[in-house]
Amino acid sequence: MNRESLCRQIGHQFARPQLLQKALTHRSHSAAHYERLEFLGDSVLNCVIAKYLYEQHPELPEGDLSRLRSNLVNQQTLCALAQGLNLGEQLLLGEGERKSAGFRRPSILADAMEAVFGAVFLDSGFAAAEQVVLRQYVPFIARMDIQSLGKDAKTQLQEHLQARKLTLPKYTVVATQGEAHAQVFVIECEIGQLKVTTRGEGSSRRIAEQAAAEAAYKLLNQPKP
Repeated sequence: MNRESLCRQIGHQFARPQLLQKALTHRSHSAAHYERLEFLGDSVLNCVIAKYLYEQHPELPEGDLSRLRSNLVNQQTLCALAQGLNLGEQLLLGEGERKSAGFRRPSILADAMEAVFGAVFLDSGFAAAEQVVLRQYVPFIARMDIQSLGKDAKTQLQEHLQARKLTLPKYTVVATQGEAHAQVFVIECEIGQLKVTTRGEGSSRRIAEQAAAEAAYKLLNQPKP
């Protein structure tokens, strides 16, 4: 298990390597597991990302900053960062978790990632933890559309049209297929001023509307030939 490689990747050499050991230990393996470090790391992570967004986006109101932060510190993002570090290969798991591929489980990877942040904080303080968090997050954020992060398709489409002073789309149920217990809704999204009509399907009206809105949004944002 190459901990030195992990330290190089996160950009931190531990003065107390036992903290990293604990951050990578699942409760199924030992009583000295990462859950308390995860609790600490979650708070550190939220503070670092809040500070980063506040400084990098002075134009954004509180609501947008909160939306962005919540979508950057969630399980999906943390799991992706952990996978990028091959963190699963470093985890200490009990026999049952190893057999059930716990090293791939998103919840475990996300929790361990937060625990690593917490371990760095205890080892060297907030400034060191901030550097480690941003080393992982800044490249990740740079690849994302920060304005649309966390917004559903209907919201993105509505904002796109409003910014161009166009009328909002009209959603219509054009078909309902299948038995009552397994219905599929077909929704049409019509943007009259642009003569654009798209369709979406889903197990509920809401899901179908989102699918239709996503199709319309992608259509409107296709690169012009």
